Amino acid sequence: MAYGTQNAAYDLSLFDEELNYTTAAPKRQEVDEPQRQGKKKQNNRNKVVKLPEEELNKIRRRKHNPLKLVLGGVSAAIVTFIIGVIIVGQVQLTELNQQIISAEKTLADTESIYIQNQMKVQSNLSNAEIEKYATEVLGMTKATNAQKEFIALEANDKAEVSAPKDGNIFTQFFESLSNLWS
Repeated sequence: MAYGTQNAAYDLSLFDEELNYTTAAPKRQEVDEPQRQGKKKQNNRNKVVKLPEEELNKIRRRKHNPLKLVLGGVSAAIVTFIIGVIIVGQVQLTELNQQIISAEKTLADTESIYIQNQMKVQSNLSNAEIEKYATEVLGMTKATNAQKEFIALEANDKAEVSAPKDGNIFTQFFESLSNLWS
């Protein structure tokens, strides 16, 4: 079985206009290769569509719809505006991030200086330094037992703190009851 002579899958002559469609099944004609190629060339020549010059000019001079042009221009302007706003927003965001980074760096430097100053103050205000300053510069001495006074309280003595009496009738009534029991 030769593939070139019996291959019906690629036999394009079955679809030619010269076939008789009145029969139920078209009969395949055995045709030599040169005759097939001749038919194909004739069919290709007949299938070329020629348009009149007037229609060709119409197609070449295609008029654009002004509404579509305006809508396209407005759409392009809106898209350009939105992209511009996004770019400006990103630039501002970048600038603010740079300011935050510089402020954080300044804060870290300031905290470092503050900690150094606190350490200096703590070293200058130790108990030994304070005693030395009090005795040498201010002429102070440590308190002795002769300078101390001791107080003894009797059991019935008590201390009272006076506070201004503000409040309504209910609080005054509650305070008078609590004073009776004490």
